[in-house]
Amino acid sequence: MHVSVLVRLIVCMLIGGACWVPAAMSGTTDNTELETTVRALVRANSEKDLPAMSKLMAHDADITSYSIGGRKYVGWPDLERDIKEEFANVAALDLRISELKVWSKGDIGWYTMELAYGRILGQGPDQQRAVLPLRETGVLERRNGQWVLLSWHESFRSVSDAMPVDDRTKAAAPRTVASSTGQPVVVDLSGEWEILEVEDDKRYKATLDKTGNGPYTQHGGRFVTIKYADRLWQGSWQQPGNDREGEFELLLSEDGTQAKGVWWYSRVGTHKNIPPREHGGTYVWKRLTPPPSAQ
Repeated sequence: MHVSVLVRLIVCMLIGGACWVPAAMSGTTDNTELETTVRALVRANSEKDLPAMSKLMAHDADITSYSIGGRKYVGWPDLERDIKEEFANVAALDLRISELKVWSKGDIGWYTMELAYGRILGQGPDQQRAVLPLRETGVLERRNGQWVLLSWHESFRSVSDAMPVDDRTKAAAPRTVASSTGQPVVVDLSGEWEILEVEDDKRYKATLDKTGNGPYTQHGGRFVTIKYADRLWQGSWQQPGNDREGEFELLLSEDGTQAKGVWWYSRVGTHKNIPPREHGGTYVWKRLTPPPSAQ
């Protein structure tokens, strides 16, 4: 493996996200097999086929990759454990590539990709669907004639890009949820919110978009709304600054000016499989900006 080439490629992707590719590296090379491998990885992930993913990924002990929520993986075992956990937690996955570009030089290949990571939770009428629009870069090496993924880095396409999608309408009208009457309504959760953690008297602020997604001023945190119906507001939170994440459930007031509810942990560092709602506290949210006009 040409280590110096690999190092330059990784540095280029991390600091720039996009870099100049010399004509000699991208002009005439047939990258069909490389692209096929990347698409096969995405398809195996979507089909929850861990053996297929394992065959297409390097298991070197020192390989480092990064995912959303501040997750860092070194080697294969940690990544394999999280993949198994994700497959067990969701009813189905639906990954769709919207843009994919690949390049190669010798036995080193790399790619940039945009995709929608769809997570389907629950069954029947309680089924929920959330789509996470992601951007990903990765480096592959051809070993014994087969491309394998070495290292990758993924992130949201913007701070507020994770949006809920009602499972009945799927991609159509992604900001639409259902009311108790069964008629679609559009809920606007945008604005600045002051959040009080009651037990610790801890206060911070969140800036949310219409769908209830956005950052908050506590350890670089970010909220993602998964479902909103009949004033019941449910979602997840992530704090890369102290390597923690969890979920929340709120009841929004009728005038939309405040919400009260609970939060809990789902992961603290490497400690996972925390029982839902067992460790956490209570919230009081207050709007600092006027509620948007009803649509």
